[in-house]
Amino acid sequence: MADLVHTKSTSRHYSIDRLINQSMETVCSGPLQSKKVCIVGAGMAGLITARELRREGHAVTVMEQRHDIGGQWLYDPRTDDADPLGVAAPVKVHSSMYASVRLIGPRECMGVSDFQFLPRRGVSGRDLRRFPEHQELFCYLKDFCDAFRLMDVVRLNTKVVRVVMAQPPSPLEGGGESLDMRWLVRTVRTEEAAVAEDELFDAVVVANGHYSQPRLPTVQGTLFAKFSNLRVDNFGLDIALDLCGVATAVHITAKSVEKAMTPAMSKMLANHADLHLHSQVERLCDDGTVAFANGTRVIADTVIYCTGYKYSFPFLDTGGAVTVEDNRVGPLFEHTFPPALAPLLSFVGIHRKLYVPWFFEAQGRWIASVLSGRRALPPPDEMLRAVQEYYREMFEFVAKYTDLPPMEEWKRELTGALLRDTDDDRESFRDLDDDSESVRDGVQRWLGLSDASGSGASAQGACHFLLRISSEL
Repeated sequence: MADLVHTKSTSRHYSIDRLINQSMETVCSGPLQSKKVCIVGAGMAGLITARELRREGHAVTVMEQRHDIGGQWLYDPRTDDADPLGVAAPVKVHSSMYASVRLIGPRECMGVSDFQFLPRRGVSGRDLRRFPEHQELFCYLKDFCDAFRLMDVVRLNTKVVRVVMAQPPSPLEGGGESLDMRWLVRTVRTEEAAVAEDELFDAVVVANGHYSQPRLPTVQGTLFAKFSNLRVDNFGLDIALDLCGVATAVHITAKSVEKAMTPAMSKMLANHADLHLHSQVERLCDDGTVAFANGTRVIADTVIYCTGYKYSFPFLDTGGAVTVEDNRVGPLFEHTFPPALAPLLSFVGIHRKLYVPWFFEAQGRWIASVLSGRRALPPPDEMLRAVQEYYREMFEFVAKYTDLPPMEEWKRELTGALLRDTDDDRESFRDLDDDSESVRDGVQRWLGLSDASGSGASAQGACHFLLRISSEL
């Protein structure tokens, strides 16, 4: 979890519990405010946040550069021949989704609290499995948009090219800053050579995702030469399995072979004679030879980087209030609000290792209530001190800052079992039928929601865990 905050502090004298109890749990009195809010990105995080903001009474506009909603889950088969590795920022092909992706999270744990990801029986073309293909999640997001009429506030084919303070916050008597600051958002239409348009907003929520701009390794030698270089998502082991039987040989590299040799990896190597595990790549040679750190060499036709992605906000100008250093975004109070610009600038989905969309829903609800004045943030200096000193557990975050129902115990058990199954057998974990009695009972109650609602909506708690393979491999 150390990569989730911008700074650390050696001081431990500040009481975070006092901060939370005094500043965050208090529900403010007085009339609620309605803000004009721009959300950057119509992926899962942006859509869920838009729903929460509208429920709180805010005027919302969601800017989406692509032709449809879905973000990462809107599959795009195109490649950028001029920049196959996505070295240029921003990339031209936004999604890193590939055609054969199946979810590694169970659908029971991937729904919004009052709109569960239930199987749509009787609907043509839908995938009813617990671990469906990526298209099924995209269809769910479309259903979510329709159910809450979110397309009314989404501007498709609209790329945000700049977000900057229209006027800086003015000092208040006695310290602090006023909230009369506004944001200028500059956009261009992507389907035509249009002139940039400027619009003023009271607040901006950044929800543009972090699986587009690739994080490339530092490797000696050439990146191109004989190699056909591809960049793909973090599902490195799944990709390797897809290639087995198609390629003559598949070679996986890892920073630590010892750590990579899990029970799942051992079974994969035993089941596939054409699959091999190596130490890190030391050099790519002009003749197509790949030299590994342990001294072995192989001839390769294609190199696929499964080394993760980096945070990128090329449109955002905060005057240094928010920075990305060593792939860390900060400073952000609770990974959401930059203290110097809160609450009028916020981020959703910066966490990497978390439960989504449950956590997105919590962040969106918190942002909405702070902007309306229902809840208050601590002073900027206290928020900054909290950033430096504290990591908040996800479950505590949701309980402290929102009124979302807690995650059901059977879903937490299901997630834990899935993590163990994945570590034990990467190839077959999706097809196992080994739920405990409590999970089976929970699933039956969950499936019953479909009959009760007819639309896939429910008031049950929901969760999801990170859809990524560690870049350690």
